[in-house]
Amino acid sequence: MSESTYLAYDYPLLSVFWSMLWFFLWIMWFVLLFRIVVDIFRDDAMSGWAKAGWLVFTIVLPFLGVFVYIIARGKNMGRREVAQARAQQQAFDSYIRETAKGGGGTSSVDELAKLSEIRAKGDITDEEFARAKSLVLSGHGSGTASTGVGAGSRH
Repeated sequence: MSESTYLAYDYPLLSVFWSMLWFFLWIMWFVLLFRIVVDIFRDDAMSGWAKAGWLVFTIVLPFLGVFVYIIARGKNMGRREVAQARAQQQAFDSYIRETAKGGGGTSSVDELAKLSEIRAKGDITDEEFARAKSLVLSGHGSGTASTGVGAGSRH
């Protein structure tokens, strides 16, 4: 029982520091190992045999395999990761565009009705209405946004 009270004195502060350092280095080693394994599978330019060879090399001789992989192919690891992030961002952006386009888009009939209301209020002239109407019917988007004509343009 008296030994448990002196436990802190048996393990000095410098030993705690070294233990924590080795523990974090061990964690960093596994993070690096898993990133390299993921990079091996991610690389589309590498053949299946090359992937199998690198994978066996990093598993059988992990320290040597990881260091050789970083020296030989480490420069392109970041490029492949950035390319994958860009591809994911482009896929996400295109998904958002398609979703936004499909759900809330206005038809040309709706745009023509809005233009007619604006002309009835007297905010645009007949000439501006005809120009906006031709833009809507030709499929170039909203007539009011394309021509710069809107409520309050004529005072």
